[in-house]
Amino acid sequence: MTVPTIDDNTTANGPDKKSTKDSCCSAFKMFVMSLSFAYFSKALAGTYMKSSITQIERRFDLPSSTVGLIDVSFEMGNLLFLVLVSHFGANMHRPRLIGSGCFLMAVGSAVTGLPHFFMGRYVCFTTAVDPLHVTVIAGLDCVKEHGSNMWVYVFLGNALRGIGETPVTPLGISYIDDFAKAESSAFYIACLQTIALLGPMFGYLLGSMCAKLYVDIGFVNDARWVGAWWLGFFVSATVTLLAGIPFWFLPRSLPKQEAVHKDNPGFCHGVQEAVAHPASPSMKLADIAKGFLPSLKRLLGTPAYFLLLCGSVLKFNSLTGLFTFKAKYMEQQFGQSASRANFLLGVLNLPVISVGIFLGGLLMKRYRLSVVSGAKFSFLTSFSAYLLLLLQFGTKCDNPRLAGLTVSYNGTPQISYEERTLFSQCNLGCVCSAAEWEPVCSDNGITYLSPCLAGCTSSTGYGKNTVFHNCSCVLTPSPVEGRTSVSLGQCPRGPQCSRTFTSYMAVSVLSSFINSLGVTPAYMVIIRCINPELKALALGIQTLVIRTLGGIPAPVYFGALIDSTCLKWGMKKCGGRGACRLYDSDMYRVIFLGLVTCLSGCSYFFAIAVIVLLRKQFRKEDIKSLQKTKRDEFELQVPKGQPDGWSEACPAPLGQWEGEADITCSQMPKGCPSAEWDQKGEGTFEQVHGQEKSGQQLRSYLHRTAGPETLGPQG
Repeated sequence: MTVPTIDDNTTANGPDKKSTKDSCCSAFKMFVMSLSFAYFSKALAGTYMKSSITQIERRFDLPSSTVGLIDVSFEMGNLLFLVLVSHFGANMHRPRLIGSGCFLMAVGSAVTGLPHFFMGRYVCFTTAVDPLHVTVIAGLDCVKEHGSNMWVYVFLGNALRGIGETPVTPLGISYIDDFAKAESSAFYIACLQTIALLGPMFGYLLGSMCAKLYVDIGFVNDARWVGAWWLGFFVSATVTLLAGIPFWFLPRSLPKQEAVHKDNPGFCHGVQEAVAHPASPSMKLADIAKGFLPSLKRLLGTPAYFLLLCGSVLKFNSLTGLFTFKAKYMEQQFGQSASRANFLLGVLNLPVISVGIFLGGLLMKRYRLSVVSGAKFSFLTSFSAYLLLLLQFGTKCDNPRLAGLTVSYNGTPQISYEERTLFSQCNLGCVCSAAEWEPVCSDNGITYLSPCLAGCTSSTGYGKNTVFHNCSCVLTPSPVEGRTSVSLGQCPRGPQCSRTFTSYMAVSVLSSFINSLGVTPAYMVIIRCINPELKALALGIQTLVIRTLGGIPAPVYFGALIDSTCLKWGMKKCGGRGACRLYDSDMYRVIFLGLVTCLSGCSYFFAIAVIVLLRKQFRKEDIKSLQKTKRDEFELQVPKGQPDGWSEACPAPLGQWEGEADITCSQMPKGCPSAEWDQKGEGTFEQVHGQEKSGQQLRSYLHRTAGPETLGPQG
């Protein structure tokens, strides 16, 4: 008979302690790393979408409000399944659900980029100057452009990506909080969000690179042309698909890190029994569904959570509008190209946000901030960033000088939304179209909407190097010495605007850093202000509400209000309004920053109410906890059963008679020891006091020895 042996990795009682513990830790670390990669990939895809707003607007010739609708299709798809996934998914195999979501996100990103292959080549025509017939009136011999409605596929692909992202945040965060040490959850979440912010950074850099590529692959430097908007979606689809693979190999549940099996310290408690939060495989779906409405009622009945939701909706409206149109704001206000705007956001703003989120989580762990302290810290950082945001109203550039729109043909400043101001005596004989948009720049710094409206009669060169000559509308210092030629493209802004832009970016970066310090503490406030079993549902409901009331409407009404500042609309080939070509930068700044600051400012009223409510709530809980601790400590010192010196004639422990005000020492049986005093060698109750004391005197003594908390409110 073979004698059983114990190899290096086992003991007589089971697996080796160290091996089991290492296995527990490695599985948890693998999940955190996988979730970080998933966060990175989804952030990469989402940020690239926002960085391509201008390119999509130009390629499909859409107004900002329609582009905003395309952007919010992600939120629409996300909210369709968010609550169901958050509630039911918490009781299922969470890692595999996250893996499935990554696959759907990859498919959605690929669908978003597909229209490029079904549309004809994008052609940007350059005017061939003929002094007699310069333009063709729109609508004559019109043939509708092939693929003009292909933007619908961009809408659907973005919605599918939103559906795929549904399980990632609520199930991933609740999984970490379930199985990490209580004091380490904030640190893990901070690390997760910090790594995830690399996604937006690379998303903006990818957007910057693709904006430099011609839509049909080729380098361009003309603002009228469109970058390769579609390319980045296939890159993000590949990354997201790879991110979902590890989740299929992770366990349904993990052991709680700090829990140790009482019989074997080497065993994590979860080896034999994982946390009770995930339902057992045998639990029926109907049983889970039955508890949904009561859970939802309990959640929304928590005042602090409800107020946090209200404040989050306003804040999310502000942030969504800001980040959706920030790159476009930099283009219109400061004359930056789409490529440079995305590049600066990727290399300046987002890295400091990553550092700020990480430091916020580190500070919360280092100083063990309570829920109330975390809420205060988050409010102070956010409000400080808000004050810096107000300074951005002072960082502005003058409107670009466009003849007939922002200046008259003689150089006088004006703002005009009327078509008739585009014509002057100098171009009446050219038979020009007001719908044409082919800006040309003169040496005097004034931009003309087209060579025809500039009064040009001849040209040299080809393509983007074309130069137009003999332009009758171009102002010159001297009719003899001045040049009357123009070149393709808008005139650049002056050096003063460049200095102002530097100030704007400095304030923007500092504001982003300060605001990000409070992100992790704010996140932990949401988790800690509710019952632990409602964490996944709370995160899901929060995501649902802020995306429904913030993520969906914000880009649409931000875009519509931005459209109201448009000075020059593009016209489609067959008529109808296309994309805006030029905005009134002053009104753009007032409306854009005004919306952001108003929404953020209103959210702080709810934040203050939450802090006041949390202070009251946790003050009561701390008092109750202290009373319970004191009582438990006192009762532990009272002997149980019948130890030496304790007879059946003795009354029950002190807790049963301490509330009787009329008890006297004479009513205490002789020889009954008091555990606290007897441990000090002071003998029985009578031996200690030597005289009878009333119940009130006895309670006074207990106040001095055990403390008033022991006796409760009656003491």
